[in-house]
Amino acid sequence: MNTHTAFSALARAQAQPNPLLDFESPARFDEVKAEHLEPAMDVLIGQAQAALKEVSTPEFKADWHAIELKLDVPVERLSRAWGVINHLNAVMDSAPFRLAYNQVLPKVTEFWTQLGSNDDLFAKYAGVQASPLHAHTRQALKLALRNFILGGAQLKGQDKVDYALLQEQLAQLTQKFSENVLDATDAWFYLADVTELTGLPEDVIQTARESAQALSQEGYRLSLKMPCYLPVMQFAQHQALREKLYQAYQTRASDQAETSALVFDNTLVMKDILRSRHKEARLLGFGHFAALSLEPKMAQSAEEVIDFLATLAKRAKPHALKDLQDLRTFAKELGIEEPQAWDWTFVGEKLKEARYAFSEQEVKAYFPFESVLKGLFELIQKLFGVTITQALAPVWHEDVRFYHISQGADLIAQFYLDPFARQSKRGGAWMDDAQSRWLRPDGGTLQTPIAHLVCNFASATSTTPATLTHDDVITLFHEFGHGLHHMLSRVDVRDVSGINGVEWDAVELPSQWMENFCWEWSVVEPMTAHAVTGQRMPKSLFDRLLLARNFQSGLQTLRQVEFALFDMQLHSQAQAVEDVQALLTRIKSEVSVIPTPKWVRSAHSFSHIFSGGYAAGYYSYKWAEVLSADAYAAFEETMTPTGAFDAKTGERFLQEILQVGGSRPALESFIAFRGRAPEMDALLRHQGMSETVKSTSPHA
Repeated sequence: MNTHTAFSALARAQAQPNPLLDFESPARFDEVKAEHLEPAMDVLIGQAQAALKEVSTPEFKADWHAIELKLDVPVERLSRAWGVINHLNAVMDSAPFRLAYNQVLPKVTEFWTQLGSNDDLFAKYAGVQASPLHAHTRQALKLALRNFILGGAQLKGQDKVDYALLQEQLAQLTQKFSENVLDATDAWFYLADVTELTGLPEDVIQTARESAQALSQEGYRLSLKMPCYLPVMQFAQHQALREKLYQAYQTRASDQAETSALVFDNTLVMKDILRSRHKEARLLGFGHFAALSLEPKMAQSAEEVIDFLATLAKRAKPHALKDLQDLRTFAKELGIEEPQAWDWTFVGEKLKEARYAFSEQEVKAYFPFESVLKGLFELIQKLFGVTITQALAPVWHEDVRFYHISQGADLIAQFYLDPFARQSKRGGAWMDDAQSRWLRPDGGTLQTPIAHLVCNFASATSTTPATLTHDDVITLFHEFGHGLHHMLSRVDVRDVSGINGVEWDAVELPSQWMENFCWEWSVVEPMTAHAVTGQRMPKSLFDRLLLARNFQSGLQTLRQVEFALFDMQLHSQAQAVEDVQALLTRIKSEVSVIPTPKWVRSAHSFSHIFSGGYAAGYYSYKWAEVLSADAYAAFEETMTPTGAFDAKTGERFLQEILQVGGSRPALESFIAFRGRAPEMDALLRHQGMSETVKSTSPHA
């Protein structure tokens, strides 16, 4: 873009105020429309390009603070505006917005590629190394130099051109993958008769009835959204209904979907993504994409990760086989002689009810969303000495809330919470960095971090409040753990503040650490309030829930190992690109103990690795779980007999893990907190698979 074009775009934007060009916090989410995207991006990219050109000249001094002031300020503004756009694309998708998003995506991708591969800028940063720098700044510089190398800054001639083209292709392909999964999920529905709904919870039936009525349809509208799909698989006594939803869910966005949905098939998209990633890795001098992906992570090689996963699989498999035998035996008691893929979840739920004398729905009634949220906030306030209060801000949907986190009179962070599932909202749960803590060079003010926390819980019906399953409670705590890592940072250098600069395979440490509190009576009891009676959960019910904590943990561990091995081998074996399904089938045969139908196409909706940033990184959930379990063991070791947590341990976790963010390697932070390298024992104990032999973690 030339300077004239940038100024013309700026003039158009100023004639009609564009909310994406207003950088007063918080963002004006309620005003952003499709027509704002291209003008805003033209202005911000133009400003960032002009700054990049100036900083890259020989005359510009190789000085960290000078570069920060001239270049990082416009680049950060572009990043924040694009973050708003990217977020809305995920939570409020619409045809006009999607069209506008895809029109600007190539421009934004081109700029980020130019920035990361600019050899003149790389040389400028290299020249900064001789300067005296604060430790946090030096770590940021170290990571920046590494990222330039991984971003193609050392490529020359046609290789650099090819690299830029690959980045644009990958941006478009991963976006298409994500769109296909969302569209395939949103497009499918089934109008059930009341006779098919036997066993389903009343709130699910009520939601299905209201969904059909809203569209002037007869019957009960069932969908593939998780608040509907999972209860059907758990509780529907009608086997044919379970089969119908299972097949639709497991063939989403694939060649095995219903004929009308083949337009969403991700088969070729996946292959193109994998081919492009492999080409990218080879251009940068790596044997395969897994090696490129692992370069900035804690794990040293694909072989190390595969060995780690194989160790977990070996430990878990005997437990998984026992879990499976228990299911087969109990299935016969239910009259299911040969359980099919759509029966296992139902059988498992019935077995859990029989073995532990409670049902998921009985527990769910004690977890109204508002009570859980209040209990979560109270826990955070006790652990870290902060206050969380709801505040006013423009939001993108009426369900969204906005909060302040304060320490004394000081505002230290802000966050949005978007808790409930809806059409046109991406499935799953996640935390986004909307704005990072930063001592801004353009004025010297300290910018407070802002996070987006997104979940997909079942919303209230016309007759019942929103209630959470215990798994939902764990999900909420998990995402808030990510948020704490981002928001409680005390690092003022943006590139290593909060989650920035944290190794990807360690970023799950605080989130998985938070999950453990969902199994503490002292935490759970105050947040319960029965949806009808308002009474607290009886301790006897919680004790049964606790006994069921490791129910089928062997099967669950193998499932995660299966996904992680598939991901790592997919990205480390060039031949796997040509037959993704064959690789998945082989991995399943080696790891899984439960057979799945040949038509299952779970890879086609595996958004984590194809569009969610976890490519050759899905193993990090289990890798970081070793860290998080061991870290939580420090709290267990110092807990009082009444279940109170030691304040000094909480303060040490805050100071050595949360506040330092990416300002030092994650292993150093862990050792600073725990006093030693991580060990696997706590994870195995928490999952009911402990052994007498002491286990050493590969992290050491």
